[in-house]
Amino acid sequence: MVTKHERGGLPEDADLRRADSLAREIFSDVANKWALLIIEALGERTLRFSELRKEVEGVSHKMLTQNLRTLERDGLVDRKVYPTVPPRVEYTLTEPGRALRGTVGAMCDWTQQYLGHIEDARSRFDA
Repeated sequence: MVTKHERGGLPEDADLRRADSLAREIFSDVANKWALLIIEALGERTLRFSELRKEVEGVSHKMLTQNLRTLERDGLVDRKVYPTVPPRVEYTLTEPGRALRGTVGAMCDWTQQYLGHIEDARSRFDA
């Protein structure tokens, strides 16, 4: 028997299995290559937009902007604008962003550990 979760238990908006859940929307926001690479690049540092773009090789201006806005909206990145000409903007991970970085770092480690295995599997599959 499947029952709906009440606010006292796991809220419906926290259930990743539900297509309309907030948890799934957040998961979608952070589980894309650019968001993961941005989180990893920021780490414990504060970077300006241009520095971040150099760190995340291959990201377009548009995609970096979109992903930073999404991460800021979700409270994972803090954006600080300085009233200078031209404006100086810096990005830093928030506490939840730093917590997520632990998971992102583990994914990076996993990728490096199994890179050879995956390359071999792809070669066999494509043959």
